[in-house]
Formats: sequence, C-alpha cells, structure tokens
Amino acid sequence: MNKKTVGFIFGSIVGAAAGVVAGVMLAPRSGAESRAMAADAMNDAWDSAVDTYERGAGVVSDKFSGVRPVVDAKTDELRAKVDLARERMDQLRDSLSEAVAGASSQVQDAVSSVADRVSAMTDMPVADEKPADAVHVEVVDADDETPEA
Repeated sequence: MNKKTVGFIFGSIVGAAAGVVAGVMLAPRSGAESRAMAADAMNDAWDSAVDTYERGAGVVSDKFSGVRPVVDAKTDELRAKVDLARERMDQLRDSLSEAVAGASSQVQDAVSSVADRVSAMTDMPVADEKPADAVHVEVVDADDETPEA
C-alpha cells in the first residue's frame, strides 16, 4: 500500500472516532431517551404507511365496485349475442340439411327417370340397325376439298 491509501484509512478511523465522541458528549438526551424517540418516529411512520395503504385499498375497492356492474352487464350482453348466434347457426344448419335432402331427392328422381328412359330405349328394336363394324368414318381435310386444275 502506498502512503496516500494508509493516510486515508487512518484519517477515516480517526474521524469516525471523533464523531462518536462528539455525539456522545454533545447529545441533548440520554441514550434511552434517544432510542425511545427513534422508536416513536418508526411507529409514527408505520402507522402512516398503514393508513395510506387502507385509504388506497378503499379507493380501489370503490372503483372496482363501480366498474363491476358495467362489466357484468357487458358480459351478459355478450353471452346473449353468442346464444343468438348459436341459434342462427342451428337454424341455418337445419335449413341447409333440408335443402340438401330435397336436392338429393330431386337428383335421385332425375337419375331414376333417365335410367328408366335409357332402359326403355334399349329394349325397343331399331329399324335398319347396322352392326358397329359396318359403320365407316371418313376424315376429310379442308385442303383436300379444293379441286386441282
């Protein structure tokens, strides 16, 4: 350690000791009285903090009590809207099911009708019926149709 550091430490110790001695010699009251005053000051601070806490808790409780009915009303309104939406969805689902069932029935009837007609047509003899291998298909290009000169 260098001399400056040692001097600083020694000066701090001497200063603290001088402060303690001066405090004891110049104190207006005895130690018991000073401790009692400090305890009274701490009790007053504690009581003040408790009072502040209780006032704040009362204000918060009052505010919450004022807001609670509004929140309950909004919650009830939202529940009513959700219930109404569910009812509408159920109605739409029922009407859609009925529409699908009706359309399915109509399609089934149309398919049966077409099947009956096709069946009836295949049972009828056709005049001048030629076998499929007797059919001849000729493809003509547009260029081939022009006569050559």
